[in-house]
Amino acid sequence: MRLRLPRLRFLSTLAAVTALALAALPLAPAAAADKVTFGTNWVAQAEHGGFYQAVVDGTYAKYGLNVTILPGGPQANNRLLLPVGKIDFYMGANMLQAFSSVVEGIPTEIVAALFQKDPQVLIAHPDVETFEQLKTRTLFISKEGLASYYQWLVADYGFSENQVKPYTFNAAPFLVDKNSAMQGYVTSEPYAVEQQGGFVPKLFLLADYGFDTYATTIETRTELVKQNPDLVQRFVDASIIGWYNYLYGDNTKANALIKQDNPEMTDAMIAFSIAKMKEYGIVDSGDTTTLGIGAMTDARIKSFYDKMVQAKVLKPGIEIARSYTTQFVNKGVGKELAPK
Repeated sequence: MRLRLPRLRFLSTLAAVTALALAALPLAPAAAADKVTFGTNWVAQAEHGGFYQAVVDGTYAKYGLNVTILPGGPQANNRLLLPVGKIDFYMGANMLQAFSSVVEGIPTEIVAALFQKDPQVLIAHPDVETFEQLKTRTLFISKEGLASYYQWLVADYGFSENQVKPYTFNAAPFLVDKNSAMQGYVTSEPYAVEQQGGFVPKLFLLADYGFDTYATTIETRTELVKQNPDLVQRFVDASIIGWYNYLYGDNTKANALIKQDNPEMTDAMIAFSIAKMKEYGIVDSGDTTTLGIGAMTDARIKSFYDKMVQAKVLKPGIEIARSYTTQFVNKGVGKELAPK
């Protein structure tokens, strides 16, 4: 017993000295978040909402990311900044761009598809009852539309180029011509028609008639996929969670940031876009019910490619497997955030 007390005192003294020594050391800094720049393909809007949500609610930060969103627009082409390393991720439109990158030898890949359905619609006057009736109408279609989805309409549905007039991204010609229809996105142009024309137009979402491309993709460099897959995975996962929270949670702060980046955006326009994304299953439908938002499948991508080859939009023989990878999606990330 005589030896035990001094030993206890020694250990107690040693512990106190050690604690004081550790307290005197500087605290180790927390691991710095990875800085990431994400370029969009147009000005800020609700169709980009999930990415803004992940910024404002701390989801990106939680995944160790410091994300800057670089909006696109008429004077910007953020897609050109991706392969040269000026941005890390890019928000693509649909899979046609990805296929073109393979043809052009641009080393980029799609790593997630946030829109299960391309939002492209044909907008008609209220008297149009069926999709087939559109073949009897004048159609206002852009040059880009004429070279892509319209060729599919010609091949699969018998539409004619003779019924096409140039679309100048102005609803006025459509509103004046009661025997016409025009292109648009289900999330935006119909709102303008309602406001300017004073009526609710008929909408025909091309995705529901077989134009089965993915849209609002996340694209990155093949080099980044190979060298830093952890970074890619974290960005994809956080973006997916951002979209669940934007659609089904409190998106007030995200919408405020969207309006900050695009002062022309209004609460009414944002509300309209969100409602249409939900109504038409643009983000969350089909495979996402089992695989989660962002889902992509080989079968779906091949189906779209085959249709574009048949419509002579694309040439056969493109190595489409080089245009995308499914290694970062289809894992059910964030599914618990969807309404039951």
